Amino acid sequence: MTAVIEIVEAAKTFTMHLQGGIDLPVVRGVSFHVEPGECVVLSGPSGAGKSSILKMIFGNYRCDSGRIAIRHHGELIDVAKAEPRQVLNVRRSTIGYVSQFLRAVPRVAAIDIVAEPLIVSGAARAEARERAGALLQRLNIPERLWVLPPSTFSGGEQQRVNIARGFVSDLPILLLDEPTASLDAANRAVVVELIEEKKRRGTAMVAIVHDDEIRHLIADRIIDVTAFAAAA
Repeated sequence: MTAVIEIVEAAKTFTMHLQGGIDLPVVRGVSFHVEPGECVVLSGPSGAGKSSILKMIFGNYRCDSGRIAIRHHGELIDVAKAEPRQVLNVRRSTIGYVSQFLRAVPRVAAIDIVAEPLIVSGAARAEARERAGALLQRLNIPERLWVLPPSTFSGGEQQRVNIARGFVSDLPILLLDEPTASLDAANRAVVVELIEEKKRRGTAMVAIVHDDEIRHLIADRIIDVTAFAAAA
């Protein structure tokens, strides 16, 4: 198979401008690939750089060096060097991201927040809302809440809306940052099912999961990011 994510010797350092320009190395030598239908889980203690690696793949963080190649419409795009316009195009049609926190537009209904990625990609509004509703139902969000803004929801309910939004599209790549952190056992099981379904459809996934049981249920490979620790 042809990898859809290829990372070679990627490195990231933060410069602390408010502290005299001190450089804070985060990771270096990050190298791995992800195949279609594979879920690679990043492991390691807090602060080891797991979320930074996800954000480098998504293009939120620029690499200092190295290469992060994403297969986008059959072409490899190095997001470490790509122009912002290219990164936005990759996000729009190739990479989905489920963060730990829902950043929802105020006063927008939950079902419309979940449906939005489909509408942006060209789906009809009615179809997008139908698919969004099906996912919200699977994630045990009562239908009476679908028309309400998620800002009124509990933390666990907000996270399930976030998950539904991330999983509603059929993108080739999906990045998952602690998708089950705020969930009960029943909803963690639903997320595991959703991940397995994505695998069968050929989606390549990179995930951060601190729950050992979930990690071993979803991971095809586990990568210890302490191997990429940057010396200060």
